[in-house]
Amino acid sequence: MLVASSVDSARDILKTHDLIWATRPKSSIVDRLTYGSKDVGFSPFGEYWRQVRSIAVLHLLSSKRVQSFRGVREEEVANMIIKIKQKCDSSSSVINLGDHLYSLTNNIICRAALGRIYNERGSEIDAKAILEELLQLLGSFNVGDYIPWLEWVNKITGLDTKVDKLAKKLDAFLESVIEEHITRNKKKECSTGEAKDFVDFLLEIQNGKDTGFSLRRDSLKAILLDSFTAGTDTIYTTLDWIMAELLREPRAMKALQNEVRRLAQGKSEITEDDLKNMQYLRAVIKESLRLHPPNPLLIPRESMKDVKLLDYYHVPARTQAIVNVWAIGRDPLSWENPEEYRPERFLNSHIDVKGLNFEFIPFGAGRRGCPGSTFGIAVIELALARLVHKFNFALPQGIKPEDLDMTESIGITTRRKSPLLVVATPCSS
Repeated sequence: MLVASSVDSARDILKTHDLIWATRPKSSIVDRLTYGSKDVGFSPFGEYWRQVRSIAVLHLLSSKRVQSFRGVREEEVANMIIKIKQKCDSSSSVINLGDHLYSLTNNIICRAALGRIYNERGSEIDAKAILEELLQLLGSFNVGDYIPWLEWVNKITGLDTKVDKLAKKLDAFLESVIEEHITRNKKKECSTGEAKDFVDFLLEIQNGKDTGFSLRRDSLKAILLDSFTAGTDTIYTTLDWIMAELLREPRAMKALQNEVRRLAQGKSEITEDDLKNMQYLRAVIKESLRLHPPNPLLIPRESMKDVKLLDYYHVPARTQAIVNVWAIGRDPLSWENPEEYRPERFLNSHIDVKGLNFEFIPFGAGRRGCPGSTFGIAVIELALARLVHKFNFALPQGIKPEDLDMTESIGITTRRKSPLLVVATPCSS
């Protein structure tokens, strides 16, 4: 295994020799939780991967589809603002902002991908609990993947049992989602003008309708699992880090509020049309992603043949490579004072999140780069703009900005370890 922690090595793997490094290593835990790695993120490179990635992009993640979910985003962000305001009105106590951000992202992803929210009070399925358990296990270290004869260790530690139980729980959840859509469509409860969600499109493709490519049931469930898992946690984690950094840097918070409130002057609600002129808002998001990429270590790649790295190091076929996005974003060779939170560094900058600038690749790059960045950024921009437009935020009494706990948790995504507790005061303007 090799770890790429520099701009040059990342560029070599993700661009120069992208095709050679385009497949994934096998993982027994991933295999058991993603129906034999039939999802987009973990499936091996080949025609199947091309087809399922194309399906996900076309029907969920393309710019056109992202725009079609605008109403969902605006409605769910408005609901979050109302809930926070109700907390402020009913009590002067501290609120857990992270809980609100998590519910927001989970609700948007569930509605866009699955057709409805699955973690509402009284719901028979707790999607949030399933997601939490899944992320924990996907981030687990499986010694058997590296030393096969030690696979038995997972039976002793209980990891095998946990994976098997969750696999059954996940399958029951995804089956219920699919059957609900099949039943609804048979009853013709959807009018011809009703917007289709991702499950509807996948069910059409499952039968080879209009595509010439059919999906097995397991593949359909694996693709759904990807959209539900990756979308929710990546967006939530990013929003949580952004708000934490702004609370630690009151100067940046004030600059962002000034921009948002100036451009929204006279409006009761910010819409997505208002976001295009908010340059500091985008700079805040980029700076937060630089310091806190949601996936600090990209999903491992595997070389499909021998290759020379940086035109010097001979790397044999079937070598795993992990790109350390976290280290690259803090490299002093690329960034001045890299540990400082300074959104101004991105003002009037050509650097974006599309994976073309290898000093800044929070969503990866190349063939296996994250296809959902457009979807995620759309949610993050609107949620952040409305939060700082509607509220003034402060830390609980007795906590100074420099004392805010920024400890990172360990997992497939890097969340803040502590809950984000804040005092939110509605802004009269």
